[in-house]
Amino acid sequence: MGSAVLSAAAETFTSLKGEWNILLEKSKARHIFVTWDWQDIWWRTFGDGLELHLIAVREGQDLVGIAPLVKQGRTVQFCGGADVSDYLDFVAVAGREAEVLSTVLTYLDDLGPFELDLHSLRHDSPTLVHLPEIARNRGKKPMLQEEETCPYVDLPGDWETYVASLSKKDRHELRRKIRRLEASAAFSWYVAPSVFDPSAYAETFLRLCRLSREEKALFLGDERMQLFFRSIVGQFQPSGVLRMYFMEISGERVSTALCFDQGEELWLYNSGFDPSYAHLSVGLLLKSYCVRDAIEAGKARFDFLRGREPYKYDLGGVDKPIYRLQITS
Repeated sequence: MGSAVLSAAAETFTSLKGEWNILLEKSKARHIFVTWDWQDIWWRTFGDGLELHLIAVREGQDLVGIAPLVKQGRTVQFCGGADVSDYLDFVAVAGREAEVLSTVLTYLDDLGPFELDLHSLRHDSPTLVHLPEIARNRGKKPMLQEEETCPYVDLPGDWETYVASLSKKDRHELRRKIRRLEASAAFSWYVAPSVFDPSAYAETFLRLCRLSREEKALFLGDERMQLFFRSIVGQFQPSGVLRMYFMEISGERVSTALCFDQGEELWLYNSGFDPSYAHLSVGLLLKSYCVRDAIEAGKARFDFLRGREPYKYDLGGVDKPIYRLQITS
């Protein structure tokens, strides 16, 4: 526990820019969805009609926590949007989460009646450990429910061992589809280079996503959503955090996958393919090559992120829950 009383105050993205990602390195929530850059892009794209509460928790002048929240009416949620951010959380110095969360609740109580509705909390989040108890001690009612799953694969040291780890049926199907692709088409797959004009690759990515499924076409039909994807590509691709994979057949890009390099893990964020090449399984196989790339890079885990799409289990995915935590008076 800290020796000084913690204080909380609303700040801005501008005022926190220099401190946010430094704090993130001291936190257990070290991932792309709670970086300053991601949250700032989301707010600039989707923030209309919402009340921003970037609550900075300090011990004297030292930043020990950030609660990136938005408010609409009585409802308070995470900034970042659960529809585009697979994991969300508070950012706090590891080991001081309970202090930070208590201070944040005091700040929110001072605003008047509210309902806290927190989506996309990882199963290992300290928030799940501390916040329900803190809320109960204040006479509030916490309600926790499993919201969705983010399947993952723990990766072995080589591709053949990975393939051998799949079920007999999935192993057979993957090998069969790879042989069919190799026999039927002049194909290649690659990662878009970090030194390039991101806009051209981003437009191809968006086009293939829209083609692949009707629900993705509707999701990306919103101009703000298209702007968001273009912005994250432009922000994160040059540094290598965002890796954009493509498969080409006879020089035409037919499938794409957007992944995040998260240290010892590679995360599959979104993907798309041209249905006219579905007979060659170009969507599934490009994802399998993303797994292969992660193995060859020495990654320990491949995270398929939110959703129960069948291909995730065909490639060995094991369920990992994410949670929704609601706090009411």
